[in-house]
Amino acid sequence: MSDGSDVEPPALSAPLLQVVRGEPTDAELAAVAAVLLTRAASQATAPDVPTRRSPWSDGAGLRRPLPSPGADSWRGLGRR
Repeated sequence: MSDGSDVEPPALSAPLLQVVRGEPTDAELAAVAAVLLTRAASQATAPDVPTRRSPWSDGAGLRRPLPSPGADSWRGLGRR
C-alpha cells in the first residue's frame, strides 16, 4: 500500500510567465508574479457588487409627481 507521499504534482504544459524582451532580475520576476497572484486571488474572493445606475439613465425622476401649474411652480423643479 502506498501512503501517497511518493505522488508528484503534474507537470505544467506551458510556462506561467514568459519574458519577451529584456533581462529581468529574479526580484523583478518575483514582484510581477506576486502582483498577478494577488490580483487573481482578490478577484476570485471578491463578492459580486451590483452596479448602481447612473442618475442620467435612472427613470426615478420620471415617477415623481409633476408640480401643479401656477406662477411659482418652476421653483420646485430643482428639488428632489
